[in-house]
Amino acid sequence: MPSELSVRASYRGEMHVTGFAREHAIEMDYPIRPEGMAGATPLELLLVSLAGCAGNAVALLLKRSSQPVASLEVNASGHRRDEHPTVITDIALEFVVRGSGIDEAVVKRVVSRAEEHICPVWAMLRPGTPIRSSVRIEQA
Repeated sequence: MPSELSVRASYRGEMHVTGFAREHAIEMDYPIRPEGMAGATPLELLLVSLAGCAGNAVALLLKRSSQPVASLEVNASGHRRDEHPTVITDIALEFVVRGSGIDEAVVKRVVSRAEEHICPVWAMLRPGTPIRSSVRIEQA
């Protein structure tokens, strides 16, 4: 039986919204006036969600693969079209893995597995939005 997720968003005025996921508050705003933004835009949060989900999946799989990872960072960027709705038309994910003796082939396999089987956000976005990934290994 599927589980249900539930969140809430409360309008604060202008384009400011506070989202709530359990006890966590997330401030969102939209750049009608770029100065004084109260939070990230919803599309930025979508990229954060993808980066966080993919990063967690890759970190877990790298640990299971006994890779000596000192740190992992995921950089996500997307192009937003100008016409409404201003959707993200494509996304790039860069996985930056730091550590000594990291096997790049293992990291690439792990990223592929995270995309195909583990990360639900990636699975949801993939059918409608091209997502390309790359890996950068940095010796620590």
